[in-house]
Amino acid sequence: MLDNTVPLPKNIDNLFFANGAVLKNEFDFLFRSLFRESKSYQKVIEALSRKLKGMTREEILSETKITGGGTLSEILENLCTCDFIRKYAAIGKKEKECMYQLTDLFSLFYLRFVHKNASQDEHFWSNMSESGEKAAWSGYAFEQVCLHHIWQIKNKLGINGVLSNAYSWSAKAFVDSDGTAWKGGQIDLLIDRKDDVINVCEMKFVGDEYAISESYEKTLRERISFFKHVTKTKKAVNCTFVTTYGIKQNSHSAIVNNEVTMDDLFRAKE
Repeated sequence: MLDNTVPLPKNIDNLFFANGAVLKNEFDFLFRSLFRESKSYQKVIEALSRKLKGMTREEILSETKITGGGTLSEILENLCTCDFIRKYAAIGKKEKECMYQLTDLFSLFYLRFVHKNASQDEHFWSNMSESGEKAAWSGYAFEQVCLHHIWQIKNKLGINGVLSNAYSWSAKAFVDSDGTAWKGGQIDLLIDRKDDVINVCEMKFVGDEYAISESYEKTLRERISFFKHVTKTKKAVNCTFVTTYGIKQNSHSAIVNNEVTMDDLFRAKE
């Protein structure tokens, strides 16, 4: 459906926002064609779209008020099977604390922009070109692309033959028994390997090489220290950056152990 004679923003306007745009109603049609009780499925997807880092089953139940024995469990299982959402367990979390996260890129885009386009602006996406909202979306969308390409990340790191699990992780601020105050922290992707190494992955979408500042280097060191303290891991922790065009070499880039670029994410599987 893309027209290579016009810029990409114009293509997006034509497909989603113009009068009679062919994908403007695709979201509802998609769910009606895939699932009975499609409205319940859409409720779950819409709830998850408001909590981008994910929700537990209990949080989803509280948000959607879906009732019926086993109904929500069936919906979550079907959405996982169809790759609309992913289920993950962070290090140190119990099974009932597993998180569900919306990862279907079409649904994420539709609910973020098309569904909310109350102005009915036919040039909505073209007019968004320099907005902070679009920049924030680009960063989040890049994180999701990374999560869809774990194999390629592991391939660049040379660990495809190593048994490993990919997780997200977070912990709240607390004061330990020694009286030390720890800030809360969150890691969107870590690869926990059986060869006693953990790759803590930072995912950054920028239009050039990514430059690590002094303050950000400090934040990274504090986050890794916090992670080690909370999880009590004895494994080596490598700071890994997944960026669009690589890391700019400066006095703060030495903290990076491994680099993965956008080109690496689209290497074909061997």
